[in-house]
Amino acid sequence: MTAATAARAPAVASAALVCLAAPAFFVAEVSWLGWLLLAAGLAVAWLHERRGAVASAPSLTRDLSLIALGMLIVSAIPLAAELDNLAMLRFTLALGGAVVVPYAISRFVFRDRAISFPWRTHRRWGWLHWGWLIAVLVLGWLILPFYFITSGVYQNWPVVDSGELIARLFVGVGAVGIWDELFFICTVFALLRRHFPDALANVLQMIVFVSFLWELGYRAWGPVLTIPFALLQGYIFLRTHSLAYVVTVHLLFDAVVFAVLVHAHNPGLLPIFLV
Repeated sequence: MTAATAARAPAVASAALVCLAAPAFFVAEVSWLGWLLLAAGLAVAWLHERRGAVASAPSLTRDLSLIALGMLIVSAIPLAAELDNLAMLRFTLALGGAVVVPYAISRFVFRDRAISFPWRTHRRWGWLHWGWLIAVLVLGWLILPFYFITSGVYQNWPVVDSGELIARLFVGVGAVGIWDELFFICTVFALLRRHFPDALANVLQMIVFVSFLWELGYRAWGPVLTIPFALLQGYIFLRTHSLAYVVTVHLLFDAVVFAVLVHAHNPGLLPIFLV
């Protein structure tokens, strides 16, 4: 182990502990374990910085605390998909708070711009960009019905057997998809990239991303799909620096998810899938 690697080890350990709180909160659903992991991660980061092993700016402890705060806000509510007014309000407040509160603290308390939402880069999308959007639709059409229906995970979402419920599902799926990119990519990933190589930061944000999706309903063998999806979204953002593009990718994916859920709960209503 080189001296540089040894010096970085506590920083990596602290970030890993904070990110591993996500499986504790959202997969195991053991809140006290999540709190313990967050506290341990922040303590390791604070001790590491206090010993002068890393530069004081940007502060790892400060940035990890923003990630921890966002996860704590999200973990305050059950993430089971529900479509009644109270549940949708609960989701709006908790998920919205998980983005707004860390951003506000970073911008107005810490006085930095660690969290930003670069909607457009003023670059035209090339044929690769458009080709990937088409590929997302085709791959989703081929894979998602098989996953949702054969595994039975579509039952993790409520039955949608009326026009109003279908409309609510459409809004909910799309809104959560946009939030995913605002929190996991523009907040968690962005904060981690200030301290770690892009590849490592991407793996760490993937742990948080996939854990959230698990509690949301992507269970059974869902991680086989959600792990590469989370990593790809991070990679695409690195290449494009465009929130608009990663949101478009996610919304196309979620459009197929929405259609599959409607199809699974109402066989024959959308006869466009192979399963």
